[in-house]
Order: sequence, then structure tokens, then C-alpha cells
Amino acid sequence: MKRTRRQNLKSPATAIGAAENADNDDVSERIRNTLAAAIGEGALKPGTKILEEAIAEHFGVSRTVVRGALGVLESDHLLERKRNRGTFVAEPSIEQAKNLFEARRKLERMLLELVILRATSDELDALERLTHEEEHIHHHGDEKSKTVLSGKFHIVLADLAGNPVLTEMLSKIVARLSLVMALYEEDRKDDCGADHHRMIVKALKAKDLAKAQDLMDHHLADIEGRVRLTEGQGDRHTFMAVLENFS
Repeated sequence: MKRTRRQNLKSPATAIGAAENADNDDVSERIRNTLAAAIGEGALKPGTKILEEAIAEHFGVSRTVVRGALGVLESDHLLERKRNRGTFVAEPSIEQAKNLFEARRKLERMLLELVILRATSDELDALERLTHEEEHIHHHGDEKSKTVLSGKFHIVLADLAGNPVLTEMLSKIVARLSLVMALYEEDRKDDCGADHHRMIVKALKAKDLAKAQDLMDHHLADIEGRVRLTEGQGDRHTFMAVLENFS
């Protein structure tokens, strides 16, 4: 008896299900990007409760889809779920903050080495133009724009290293450090680091790795110097945020 060839045809129901899954994946990504951006820019502070119902209503999806998106952000340590209380913007501990700063210092030095080897003159010229844009924003822009551009410099620099895995690692570290700064920053400077960035690019264009790494170390040390990693500092910032919201 001859075997009949099984036709590789999807039923209408299967096709509809696949389309719905694709739509849900797209919305899930939009939810993640929206919340991650709000956290990175300081609009959502550490300890803020995430309202699943409000997100579901805004994006027109089920709470199941919302929970899936929140689960990804939990795995990235931007959110944390508290039993019987819900999901909140993460509040990094002092030990976590120290580990994040250390990891960033090591990673950024490695990225500079790869940039020296792989970046083209045109790419470094484009990075230099970004520092000029930073300086303009520093003098004429708002705090939100300064924060966004300052973080963008480091991610664009990482891209020039030509290793997407390392870029992703840095992106996640920078995102988590935005929570550290929100919790523990004490010395809020009106300085987005544009001058440091410009000097780093100048060293890269001169192929001077040692100088570029020294400048990066100084730049990151300046950022770390703005935080006070002591018990109670995080609670103080949380309390101050409440006063700002209700006064």
C-alpha cells in the first residue's frame, strides 16, 4: 500500500493563532521597551509599583501578555516581583551596585580595545559628532535629553567594537545603573560628561588605547563619585520622592 504524502498546509485556525502570537510578541516588545525607557530616564523610580491592569488597558492586550513582558524585565533585574504584593521597579542593593560599577569598568576597557582595532575613521567621526550634540544639549537642553544622550554615547561606542554580545551586556548594565543612580546619587551635577566623551574619542582617533582607557576610568570614577553607597541612602531617596509627589 502506498503512503500518501502529508500535505504541509496550515488550517485557518492555526494560521490565526500564529498571527495572534506574532501580534502578542510585538506588543510584548513594545511594553518592555516602553517600561525600560521610562526606567532608564528616571520617569519610573525604584520601588514604583507596576500596574498590570493599566498596561493591559493601554496596549489593548490581556494581563497574560503583560506578565510575559514583565517577566523578561524581571530577568534583566529592572523589575522585581514581591510575593502577594505585585511587581515593582527594582531597588538594587549596595552590593549589587558595587558589582555593577566594577563590571562596567572592566567591560568598557575591553570595548575600547576592540574599538581601536575595528572602528573606521568615518565611524569615529560620527561618534565625535555625537559629543558635539551632547555639548549643545548640555547648554541648551533639559535634564531628560542630557541623560538620554549621555547613555547613548556609551552604547554607540560599544557598537563600534563589533561584538553585539558585549553591546547587549553593556546596555543591561547601564540600564541597571540608572536605578543605582536614582537610589543612591547624592551629588547631582549639571554635567552630562560630554567633555570626557570628546576626549575619549580624540584618544581613539589617535590610536592611543592607554590614554582612552585612562580617560574612561576617570569618567566612570566621576560617575561613581556621585553616589553614596550607604545603608539608608536608598530609603532617603524613596522618601524624598514621596514628598515631591505629594507636596
